[in-house]
Amino acid sequence: MNKKVTIKDIARELGTTYSTVSRALNNHSSISEQMRRLIIEKAGEMGYEPNIIARNLRQGGSNVIGLIVPRINRVFFSNVIHGIETVARQKGFSVIICQSNEAADIEEENIKTLLGNNVAGIIMSLSKETIVPGFHREIAHRNVPFVMFDRVFTDMNTNRVLNDNFHGAYAVTEHLINMGYVRIVHFAGPSDINIYHERKEGFIKALEDHGFPVSAEQVKENVITKEAGFRQTEHLLATGAGVDAIFSASDFSALGAMLCLQERQVSVPDEMGVAGFANEPFTELVKLTTVEQHSSEIGKSAALLLFESIDHGGAGNMNKEVIIKPELIIRNSTLKNQAYEIQ
Repeated sequence: MNKKVTIKDIARELGTTYSTVSRALNNHSSISEQMRRLIIEKAGEMGYEPNIIARNLRQGGSNVIGLIVPRINRVFFSNVIHGIETVARQKGFSVIICQSNEAADIEEENIKTLLGNNVAGIIMSLSKETIVPGFHREIAHRNVPFVMFDRVFTDMNTNRVLNDNFHGAYAVTEHLINMGYVRIVHFAGPSDINIYHERKEGFIKALEDHGFPVSAEQVKENVITKEAGFRQTEHLLATGAGVDAIFSASDFSALGAMLCLQERQVSVPDEMGVAGFANEPFTELVKLTTVEQHSSEIGKSAALLLFESIDHGGAGNMNKEVIIKPELIIRNSTLKNQAYEIQ
């Protein structure tokens, strides 16, 4: 029985890429008429059968990629999705979007579903519950192109796109020091999630580089929700810790801190400076200093890396890392002598 002709076979025969052939066969507008005709003619000569391939996508190549995110209703991830879909559309691909809801078991189900549907590649960010690689290794085992972004396995060899969380946190802390704050506390996230560990390390390094002593009491673990931020700030005020600034690894817990300070009539920023991380939409309204992660660019970079891997025949051919530089956004919450209230 003759081997079925695949999109990869056609691309190899013409000396072009998988993506170019896929787009041509799907009549994508980015492919010239001359190239489209050349590819279709070659596909006919080789006996390419698109309907058969559609039923056996991994052999013939799919024009669908899979995406797994912890939550779709977070602005960061919705912007990442926008970036990925923008690139995918240009390449003539569609995107299947799954969410893990921050659960490791759902994440594994997502992977199995995408592999079962023979997607051309997978992009994903880990759930909060996911600590070590599990079924994720099956992606590489099957040589399916794979890119991780934001929350990743630091000890797994794969393509990845990261925000420079360390230097983002360093920049925030240095800014607070330059504004004259001397007793700074960090509201940290779970230390087993790489992004929160990196932000904590950036905070500590900035203090050390500027000659400030660092104690364990200055890092409050697992304070990333609005409610947790409120409670922790309330505790700091009640214990008379002498804290004059809070840098939170999450804009949400920073908001909780600001609400608590307003309720207790503590002036922000004159008596207490507050900064967050992520530049959530509400931060502009409450004038919160924060860090812009350029999440749409993270999505675009992840998609481009995935399509590069697809064109090179699979995940086994690549192990690249792309770092996206964050941007410090300075607002009134850390500028002393400009007190204000949350509207």
